[in-house]
Amino acid sequence: MNTINETNFQFPNQKSVYIGKVREVYNIDEQLLVMVATDRLSAFDVVLPRQIPFKGQILNQIATKMMNDTVDIVPNWLLANPDENVAVGHLCDPFKVEMVIRGYVSGHAAREYKLGKRILCGVTMAEGLKENDKFPSPIITPSTKAANGDHDEDISREAILSQGIVSEEDYIILENYTKALFQRGTEIAAKRGLILVDTKYEFGKTKEGKIVLIDEIHTPDSSRYFYAEGYQERQNTGEIQKQLSKEFVRQWLIENDFQGKEGQQIPEMTEEKVIEISNRYIELYEQITGENFIKAPTQNILNRIEENVLKFLTSK
Repeated sequence: MNTINETNFQFPNQKSVYIGKVREVYNIDEQLLVMVATDRLSAFDVVLPRQIPFKGQILNQIATKMMNDTVDIVPNWLLANPDENVAVGHLCDPFKVEMVIRGYVSGHAAREYKLGKRILCGVTMAEGLKENDKFPSPIITPSTKAANGDHDEDISREAILSQGIVSEEDYIILENYTKALFQRGTEIAAKRGLILVDTKYEFGKTKEGKIVLIDEIHTPDSSRYFYAEGYQERQNTGEIQKQLSKEFVRQWLIENDFQGKEGQQIPEMTEEKVIEISNRYIELYEQITGENFIKAPTQNILNRIEENVLKFLTSK
Protein backbone atom coordinates (compact mmCIF):
# COMPACT_ATOMS: atom_id res chain seq x y z
CA MET A 1 0.00 0.00 0.00
CA ASN A 2 1.14 3.52 -0.74
CA THR A 3 1.88 5.64 2.32
CA ILE A 4 3.00 9.22 2.90
CA ASN A 5 6.52 9.47 4.22
CA GLU A 6 7.26 13.03 3.16
CA THR A 7 5.84 15.75 0.96
CA ASN A 8 7.46 18.43 -1.16
CA PHE A 9 4.62 20.64 -2.34
CA GLN A 10 4.96 24.13 -3.77
CA PHE A 11 1.65 25.89 -3.22
CA PRO A 12 0.80 29.43 -4.43
CA ASN A 13 2.05 32.12 -2.01
CA GLN A 14 3.88 29.49 0.03
CA LYS A 15 6.29 31.14 2.47
CA SER A 16 7.80 28.22 4.39
CA VAL A 17 7.40 24.60 5.44
CA TYR A 18 7.71 23.17 8.96
CA ILE A 19 8.55 19.45 9.14
CA GLY A 20 7.33 17.91 12.39
CA LYS A 21 7.61 14.33 13.57
CA VAL A 22 4.33 13.39 11.90
CA ARG A 23 2.89 16.52 10.26
CA GLU A 24 4.22 18.84 7.57
CA VAL A 25 2.90 22.37 7.81
CA TYR A 26 2.86 24.82 4.90
CA ASN A 27 2.68 28.55 5.59
CA ILE A 28 0.52 30.25 2.96
CA ASP A 29 1.09 34.00 2.71
CA GLU A 30 1.52 34.37 6.48
CA GLN A 31 -2.25 33.89 6.76
CA LEU A 32 -3.08 30.19 6.51
CA LEU A 33 -1.48 26.91 7.51
CA VAL A 34 -1.93 23.78 5.41
CA MET A 35 -1.25 20.86 7.74
CA VAL A 36 -0.60 17.51 6.05
CA ALA A 37 -0.82 14.44 8.27
CA THR A 38 1.75 11.93 6.99
CA ASP A 39 1.80 8.21 7.79
CA ARG A 40 4.99 8.50 9.83
CA LEU A 41 4.99 6.89 13.26
CA SER A 42 6.90 8.32 16.20
CA ALA A 43 7.48 6.97 19.69
CA PHE A 44 9.78 8.16 22.45
CA ASP A 45 10.25 11.25 20.27
CA VAL A 46 11.86 9.14 17.53
CA VAL A 47 10.40 8.77 14.04
CA LEU A 48 10.33 5.06 13.23
CA PRO A 49 11.54 3.85 9.81
CA ARG A 50 8.24 2.34 8.58
CA GLN A 51 5.07 4.27 7.74
CA ILE A 52 1.63 3.03 8.81
CA PRO A 53 -1.07 2.82 6.10
CA PHE A 54 -3.97 5.28 6.67
CA LYS A 55 -2.51 6.58 9.95
CA GLY A 56 -2.38 10.18 8.71
CA GLN A 57 -5.95 10.07 7.46
CA ILE A 58 -7.12 8.60 10.77
CA LEU A 59 -5.36 11.23 12.87
CA ASN A 60 -6.59 14.08 10.68
CA GLN A 61 -10.20 12.91 10.65
CA ILE A 62 -10.38 12.18 14.38
CA ALA A 63 -8.82 15.57 15.19
CA THR A 64 -11.26 17.32 12.85
CA LYS A 65 -14.28 15.61 14.38
CA MET A 66 -13.09 16.38 17.92
CA MET A 67 -12.41 20.02 17.08
CA ASN A 68 -15.92 20.33 15.67
CA ASP A 69 -17.31 18.65 18.80
CA THR A 70 -15.52 21.07 21.17
CA VAL A 71 -15.62 24.40 19.33
CA ASP A 72 -18.56 25.50 21.49
CA ILE A 73 -16.32 25.49 24.59
CA VAL A 74 -12.85 26.27 23.17
CA PRO A 75 -12.15 28.17 19.91
CA ASN A 76 -9.77 26.46 17.49
CA TRP A 77 -7.65 27.20 14.45
CA LEU A 78 -9.51 24.98 11.93
CA LEU A 79 -11.10 26.37 8.75
CA ALA A 80 -11.45 23.45 6.32
CA ASN A 81 -10.44 19.89 5.37
CA PRO A 82 -9.88 19.86 1.60
CA ASP A 83 -8.44 16.33 1.74
CA GLU A 84 -8.65 13.33 4.04
CA ASN A 85 -5.06 13.97 5.17
CA VAL A 86 -5.21 17.76 5.31
CA ALA A 87 -6.42 20.45 7.68
CA VAL A 88 -6.30 24.15 6.81
CA GLY A 89 -6.54 26.83 9.45
CA HIS A 90 -5.45 30.21 10.72
CA LEU A 91 -1.75 30.89 11.11
CA CYS A 92 -1.10 31.12 14.85
CA ASP A 93 1.87 31.83 17.08
CA PRO A 94 2.12 28.61 19.11
CA PHE A 95 2.77 28.54 22.83
CA LYS A 96 6.02 26.69 23.52
CA VAL A 97 4.41 24.29 25.99
CA GLU A 98 2.19 21.26 25.59
CA MET A 99 -0.66 21.06 28.08
CA VAL A 100 -0.68 17.43 29.20
CA ILE A 101 -3.57 16.38 31.43
CA ARG A 102 -3.79 13.02 33.18
CA GLY A 103 -6.79 11.35 34.78
CA TYR A 104 -5.00 8.10 35.61
CA VAL A 105 -1.58 6.83 36.74
CA SER A 106 -0.60 5.58 33.30
CA GLY A 107 2.17 5.84 30.73
CA HIS A 108 4.85 8.38 31.67
CA ALA A 109 3.19 9.08 35.03
CA ALA A 110 3.21 5.36 35.89
CA ARG A 111 6.85 4.97 34.87
CA GLU A 112 7.82 7.93 37.08
CA TYR A 113 5.66 6.63 39.94
CA LYS A 114 7.34 3.20 39.80
CA LEU A 115 10.70 4.95 40.20
CA GLY A 116 9.44 6.29 43.53
CA LYS A 117 8.77 9.83 42.32
CA ARG A 118 5.72 11.48 43.87
CA ILE A 119 6.02 14.91 42.24
CA LEU A 120 5.46 15.25 38.51
CA CYS A 121 5.78 18.70 36.93
CA GLY A 122 5.39 20.25 40.35
CA VAL A 123 2.18 18.32 41.06
CA THR A 124 2.09 15.90 44.01
CA MET A 125 0.84 12.38 43.33
CA ALA A 126 -0.73 10.61 46.29
CA GLU A 127 0.83 7.57 47.93
CA GLY A 128 -0.69 4.12 47.61
CA LEU A 129 -1.65 4.29 43.95
CA LYS A 130 -0.94 1.55 41.45
CA GLU A 131 -0.56 1.67 37.70
CA ASN A 132 -3.77 2.73 35.90
CA ASP A 133 -5.55 3.82 39.09
CA LYS A 134 -7.64 6.95 38.73
CA PHE A 135 -6.25 10.15 40.23
CA PRO A 136 -8.60 11.83 42.76
CA SER A 137 -8.89 14.59 40.15
CA PRO A 138 -7.09 15.15 36.81
CA ILE A 139 -3.62 16.69 37.02
CA ILE A 140 -1.97 19.01 34.49
CA THR A 141 1.66 18.07 33.79
CA PRO A 142 3.02 20.39 31.05
CA SER A 143 6.00 19.69 28.85
CA THR A 144 8.19 21.95 26.79
CA LYS A 145 7.57 21.81 23.05
CA ALA A 146 10.62 20.19 21.49
CA ALA A 147 12.11 20.97 18.10
CA ASN A 148 12.58 18.22 15.49
CA GLY A 149 13.90 15.03 17.03
CA ASP A 150 14.42 16.49 20.50
CA HIS A 151 12.74 15.09 23.57
CA ASP A 152 9.90 17.00 25.17
CA GLU A 153 10.74 17.73 28.80
CA ASP A 154 8.52 17.91 31.86
CA ILE A 155 8.14 21.38 33.31
CA SER A 156 6.13 22.81 36.19
CA ARG A 157 3.60 25.61 36.12
CA GLU A 158 5.93 27.62 38.35
CA ALA A 159 8.88 27.20 35.97
CA ILE A 160 6.77 28.18 32.96
CA LEU A 161 5.78 31.41 34.66
CA SER A 162 9.16 32.21 36.23
CA GLN A 163 10.96 31.66 32.91
CA GLY A 164 8.44 33.82 31.08
CA ILE A 165 7.53 31.04 28.65
CA VAL A 166 3.85 31.95 29.09
CA SER A 167 2.37 34.91 30.95
CA GLU A 168 0.27 34.13 34.02
CA GLU A 169 -2.80 35.69 32.39
CA ASP A 170 -2.47 33.44 29.34
CA TYR A 171 -1.54 30.37 31.37
CA ILE A 172 -4.73 30.58 33.41
CA ILE A 173 -6.68 30.49 30.12
CA LEU A 174 -4.63 27.48 28.93
CA GLU A 175 -5.37 25.66 32.19
CA ASN A 176 -9.09 26.37 32.02
CA TYR A 177 -9.29 25.36 28.35
CA THR A 178 -7.34 22.16 29.10
CA LYS A 179 -9.71 21.15 31.90
CA ALA A 180 -12.80 21.94 29.81
CA LEU A 181 -11.52 19.97 26.81
CA PHE A 182 -10.58 16.97 28.96
CA GLN A 183 -14.02 16.97 30.56
CA ARG A 184 -15.70 17.07 27.14
CA GLY A 185 -13.34 14.41 25.80
CA THR A 186 -14.14 12.22 28.80
CA GLU A 187 -17.86 12.56 28.09
CA ILE A 188 -17.43 11.77 24.38
CA ALA A 189 -15.30 8.72 25.20
CA ALA A 190 -17.81 7.44 27.77
CA LYS A 191 -20.56 7.41 25.15
CA ARG A 192 -18.35 5.06 23.11
CA GLY A 193 -17.51 2.73 25.98
CA LEU A 194 -14.06 4.23 26.47
CA ILE A 195 -12.14 6.04 29.20
CA LEU A 196 -10.01 9.03 28.18
CA VAL A 197 -6.98 8.34 30.35
CA ASP A 198 -4.67 11.21 29.42
CA THR A 199 -4.06 13.54 26.53
CA LYS A 200 -2.22 16.67 25.44
CA TYR A 201 -3.41 19.93 23.94
CA GLU A 202 -1.49 22.62 22.09
CA PHE A 203 -2.56 26.23 21.83
CA GLY A 204 -1.59 29.31 19.88
CA LYS A 205 -2.52 32.94 19.40
CA THR A 206 -4.11 34.32 16.28
CA LYS A 207 -2.87 37.58 14.80
CA GLU A 208 -5.72 39.26 16.68
CA GLY A 209 -4.36 37.89 19.97
CA LYS A 210 -7.05 35.27 20.50
CA ILE A 211 -5.97 32.02 22.19
CA VAL A 212 -7.12 28.99 20.19
CA LEU A 213 -6.64 25.24 20.19
CA ILE A 214 -4.24 24.08 17.45
CA ASP A 215 -2.79 20.81 16.11
CA GLU A 216 -4.52 17.51 16.94
CA ILE A 217 -6.98 16.60 19.69
CA HIS A 218 -8.08 13.29 21.21
CA THR A 219 -6.24 11.17 18.63
CA PRO A 220 -4.37 7.92 19.41
CA ASP A 221 -1.10 9.82 19.00
CA SER A 222 -2.00 12.48 21.54
CA SER A 223 -4.25 10.49 23.87
CA ARG A 224 -4.59 7.24 25.74
CA TYR A 225 -7.89 5.37 25.97
CA PHE A 226 -9.00 2.35 28.04
CA TYR A 227 -12.07 0.24 27.41
CA ALA A 228 -14.52 1.08 30.19
CA GLU A 229 -16.04 -2.39 30.33
CA GLY A 230 -14.00 -4.51 32.72
CA TYR A 231 -11.72 -1.63 33.77
CA GLN A 232 -12.33 -1.99 37.50
CA GLU A 233 -12.18 -5.78 37.41
CA ARG A 234 -8.82 -5.62 35.68
CA GLN A 235 -7.57 -3.14 38.27
CA ASN A 236 -8.77 -5.36 41.11
CA THR A 237 -6.99 -8.42 39.73
CA GLY A 238 -3.86 -6.62 38.55
CA GLU A 239 -4.47 -7.38 34.89
CA ILE A 240 -3.18 -5.17 32.08
CA GLN A 241 -5.82 -2.70 30.92
CA LYS A 242 -7.32 -3.17 27.48
CA GLN A 243 -6.53 0.06 25.70
CA LEU A 244 -6.65 1.92 22.43
CA SER A 245 -3.70 4.26 22.07
CA LYS A 246 -0.17 4.42 20.79
CA GLU A 247 0.98 2.85 24.07
CA PHE A 248 0.93 -0.60 22.45
CA VAL A 249 3.64 0.65 20.08
CA ARG A 250 5.70 1.96 22.99
CA GLN A 251 5.31 -1.35 24.86
CA TRP A 252 6.42 -3.31 21.81
CA LEU A 253 9.50 -1.10 21.53
CA ILE A 254 10.27 -1.44 25.26
CA GLU A 255 9.98 -5.24 24.97
CA ASN A 256 12.53 -5.01 22.15
CA ASP A 257 14.94 -2.89 24.25
CA PHE A 258 14.21 0.47 22.66
CA GLN A 259 13.15 3.63 24.51
CA GLY A 260 14.77 6.24 22.29
CA LYS A 261 17.96 6.33 24.35
CA GLU A 262 21.38 6.86 22.84
CA GLY A 263 22.93 3.71 21.43
CA GLN A 264 19.67 1.75 21.29
CA GLN A 265 18.68 0.07 18.04
CA ILE A 266 15.16 0.47 16.63
CA PRO A 267 13.74 -3.06 16.27
CA GLU A 268 12.79 -4.33 12.83
CA MET A 269 9.16 -3.63 12.00
CA THR A 270 7.86 -6.46 9.85
CA GLU A 271 5.07 -6.13 7.30
CA GLU A 272 2.81 -8.02 9.71
CA LYS A 273 3.58 -5.55 12.50
CA VAL A 274 2.88 -2.58 10.19
CA ILE A 275 -0.53 -4.02 9.23
CA GLU A 276 -1.30 -4.83 12.88
CA ILE A 277 -0.58 -1.23 13.90
CA SER A 278 -2.67 0.11 11.00
CA ASN A 279 -5.59 -2.09 12.06
CA ARG A 280 -5.28 -0.88 15.65
CA TYR A 281 -5.49 2.72 14.45
CA ILE A 282 -8.58 1.90 12.37
CA GLU A 283 -10.12 0.18 15.40
CA LEU A 284 -9.62 3.28 17.50
CA TYR A 285 -11.10 5.50 14.80
CA GLU A 286 -14.26 3.44 14.62
CA GLN A 287 -14.52 3.06 18.39
CA ILE A 288 -14.06 6.73 19.24
CA THR A 289 -16.15 8.16 16.38
CA GLY A 290 -18.82 5.47 16.17
CA GLU A 291 -18.40 5.55 12.38
CA ASN A 292 -17.01 3.09 9.85
CA PHE A 293 -13.59 4.09 8.56
CA ILE A 294 -13.58 4.73 4.81
CA LYS A 295 -10.12 4.37 3.29
CA ALA A 296 -9.15 7.20 0.98
CA PRO A 297 -7.70 6.19 -2.41
CA THR A 298 -3.92 5.76 -2.23
CA GLN A 299 -2.93 5.01 -5.83
CA ASN A 300 -1.54 8.53 -6.35
CA ILE A 301 -1.78 9.81 -2.82
CA LEU A 302 0.52 12.83 -3.15
CA ASN A 303 -1.15 13.94 -6.40
CA ARG A 304 -4.54 13.59 -4.73
CA ILE A 305 -3.53 15.79 -1.81
CA GLU A 306 -1.88 18.41 -4.02
CA GLU A 307 -4.90 18.68 -6.33
CA ASN A 308 -7.36 18.99 -3.44
CA VAL A 309 -5.32 21.63 -1.64
CA LEU A 310 -4.78 23.65 -4.83
CA LYS A 311 -8.50 23.53 -5.56
CA PHE A 312 -9.21 24.90 -2.08
CA LEU A 313 -6.56 27.63 -2.20
CA THR A 314 -7.56 28.88 -5.64
CA SER A 315 -11.20 29.05 -4.57
CA LYS A 316 -10.37 31.38 -1.70
